[in-house]
Amino acid sequence: MEGGPRLWAVVGATGTGKSDLSLDLAQMLEHRGQAAEIVNADAMQLYRGMDIGTAKLAPAERRGIPHHLFDVLDVTQEAAVAAYQRDARAAIDAIQASGKHAILVGGSGLYVSSAIFDFQFPPRDHALRAALERRLEEEGADALYEELRQQDPATAERVDARNGRRVVRALEVLAQGSSGHGAALPDAPILWHARTKIIGLRMERAELVERLDRRVERMWADGMVAETEALRAAGLERGKTASRAIGYAQALAQLAGEKSPAEAIAETQALTRRYARKQVSWFKRYADVRWLDAGRATAADAL
Repeated sequence: MEGGPRLWAVVGATGTGKSDLSLDLAQMLEHRGQAAEIVNADAMQLYRGMDIGTAKLAPAERRGIPHHLFDVLDVTQEAAVAAYQRDARAAIDAIQASGKHAILVGGSGLYVSSAIFDFQFPPRDHALRAALERRLEEEGADALYEELRQQDPATAERVDARNGRRVVRALEVLAQGSSGHGAALPDAPILWHARTKIIGLRMERAELVERLDRRVERMWADGMVAETEALRAAGLERGKTASRAIGYAQALAQLAGEKSPAEAIAETQALTRRYARKQVSWFKRYADVRWLDAGRATAADAL
């Protein structure tokens, strides 16, 4: 194929139909004699067994198209974006070495950015991290965030004060003498792969909110609590990342009798809406995105 295989990235807020478009795109490329494979860029879809709450496509729904980096972590393991970057790029390289296009699909902004941009991560200090995590448990995220704000106001503005893991990581980086959090999109990101094409899906806010609220209700109707109960038996509550996933944290609270089903659903809906707002803000900063209207976009539009 002229110029060699591309790296495609299908991005946007949760609930905008990225998975369906990626499948359509892969099939249209195949019809043109240019095979493609799909690489996951949703942090929670890395986890085995977290299916209903992440809207993960079942293998039978993948239309025979190879999918990579789905179901690669146990719920007790911690998802790390630096490790994801390594694995995603290895998958992309292998796909393209076989002469195929790679289609990266997902809405985890930092994960997407780590794969498609020249994105460097500060070093880790495991002892320092452990000490900060102990402080997080003892003092709470607010106290550590205030410390971060005093040390580096610019970084604090980019970090969610409620996300204790991100606050800890920012303090860890600063303590090692590095500036910046290392978990924000650079002001002028450079593409990792020259032949990258980014497709963004967008939707009017009111329509997206309605769609997301209904999706959360379907999750509970489809067995979200039963899935969470099975994952709890597999160690979900010990997982630093998986146990905090939107929907699963609320289902765990329901199982523990701390929330009613209605409360768990309502909180999941509110957090999902907030997460979608953050995704929209993140991807809006990308340059050279081909924006398409969710629900009406076709693979032909993307091509």
